[in-house]
Amino acid sequence: MKISDKRINNRNLILILLFGNILLSLISIYIGFYSISIKEVFLTLINPLFNNNLINSAPQAVTIIFNIRLPRIFSALIIGAALAVSGAAYQGMFKNPLVSPDILGVSSGAGFGAALAISFGLPYYQVQLSAFIGGIIVVFLTDFISRRMKFNQIVNLILIGTMLNAVCTSLITLLKYIGDTNETLPAITFWLMGSLSKITKEGVIFTIIPMIVGFTIIYIMRWRINILTLGDEEAQSLGINPKLNRSIIIFGATLLSASAVCLGGIIGWIGLMIPHIGRKISGANYKTLYPITALLGSGFLLIMDNFARALLNIEIPISILTSFIGAPFFILLISKKEE
Repeated sequence: MKISDKRINNRNLILILLFGNILLSLISIYIGFYSISIKEVFLTLINPLFNNNLINSAPQAVTIIFNIRLPRIFSALIIGAALAVSGAAYQGMFKNPLVSPDILGVSSGAGFGAALAISFGLPYYQVQLSAFIGGIIVVFLTDFISRRMKFNQIVNLILIGTMLNAVCTSLITLLKYIGDTNETLPAITFWLMGSLSKITKEGVIFTIIPMIVGFTIIYIMRWRINILTLGDEEAQSLGINPKLNRSIIIFGATLLSASAVCLGGIIGWIGLMIPHIGRKISGANYKTLYPITALLGSGFLLIMDNFARALLNIEIPISILTSFIGAPFFILLISKKEE
């Protein structure tokens, strides 16, 4: 599909996407196994503005809205944005449209960290912390080892990332094999499938700081990503150190990916699909692609989470739904010829 030179006004597009995410968030409050009326949701949300003296809200409704659904909705928004932005950064940095955030092993490293914590019976917040640390360590090892190889840095990163990804996947399989089949194995399997069902306010608070740092780094470096897409020689001619800037971008994107994985588990395809959709509607300039990709990722994951909660009587792991959409998208992507 050829991109038209007459693009939608990006500022208006950002406002439309922002309004759409707000509307989706409001709709998402009503979705769930516990039925809450529109009036009750509205009064419960505005009640704190009147020092909780407006109405006597049902305790169940207050607990579900403020302790479960709002943290879950907020988590879906920031996880979707984090995965989409990190995917866009990786694709631009590696100059490869088939790259996703887990190319350097962050997802498998986080998965191994979480599986290890689950195997030791640690509480959920320590599972999240272990996942975050595992993802960071694997990407650090990928970057550290690649710097000591003589090949092209991009090739080194992909090769080492693939190798460590395979090692972590094998270790996860080992933990599942030796784990208790009644408790450990189901817990690891469910976590690896990705879900927002165990989101807590404490978990959101823990991950929001590294996410803010990651978003800030990618935002500051967005114009340098534009330059890196031209190639290392062009970047050097413009006074840009490709290796240094690539490492900084990797650090920011890894913070986003690791934070997203530790909060919601492994949720695939968002970092691959959403950046492509963003480029099709706004172009490849990261100055505008950054916010548009973030908003698209937020809205997409929120929609997927709503389907996960509403389609069946039991909650469906989000990665199953994203795979149903992502796999056909990937086939279309690699088979589509530019006109």
